[in-house]
Amino acid sequence: MNKPQYLRIKDELGSQILAGGLTRLPSERQLCELFATTRVTIREALVQLESSGLIYRADRRGWFVTPPRLRLNPRHTSNFHQIVREQGGVPRTELIEKRAIPVPPGLRERLGLKPLDTVYLLRRLRFADGRAVCYCENHCLPTRVPGLLELDLAGSLTEIYRKHYGLDYARMRLTFHPTALPDEVARLLGATAGLPALRLERLNFDQHGQVLDMDLEYWRHDSLEIEVDTAE
Repeated sequence: MNKPQYLRIKDELGSQILAGGLTRLPSERQLCELFATTRVTIREALVQLESSGLIYRADRRGWFVTPPRLRLNPRHTSNFHQIVREQGGVPRTELIEKRAIPVPPGLRERLGLKPLDTVYLLRRLRFADGRAVCYCENHCLPTRVPGLLELDLAGSLTEIYRKHYGLDYARMRLTFHPTALPDEVARLLGATAGLPALRLERLNFDQHGQVLDMDLEYWRHDSLEIEVDTAE
């Protein structure tokens, strides 16, 4: 049986993307003219390509070819800024919110806290080469990093901890699973709500073996791959 037209268009655009040389797709109007079809059909094809991770949409700027994924090795404790730089990119962190809150019940035991103990909550966006790829919530322990909220937090926490508190990330306990982008997270990332995402939780320990903080991260499904060499 013949494929629906939107799948034929998706296959053609996908082949062009994989062959290299494209960084941005023509406008939807231009694609309609190129394939002699309707905007509805073009959008169906583009959504398929977005779901497969080949393209992404930037608000009011059109559709772009997805850059290579960042590689995360959980056996190493490299921070986001270091990972992006090592892979040839330019990192940036944007602080959305910082405040003291009662510890969420689901984190209490892992952080070794009692009911209504306080944690510092940082909500941040992480960018690689100007593209928002990760939404992060950091839950930090005031007893370990007093006065943290008074510092400039639009950067690497690793560097802040080292410079101001003499603390280093030494190991982490990482759990992750595929999920869908929540509406608010999708809005902040400039992505489509409901798209696949990778949800990471990290419980971080310092060089003294003590819990330092807990991270909750949502990564765009097309922005990260996790690789582990068991021989290391």
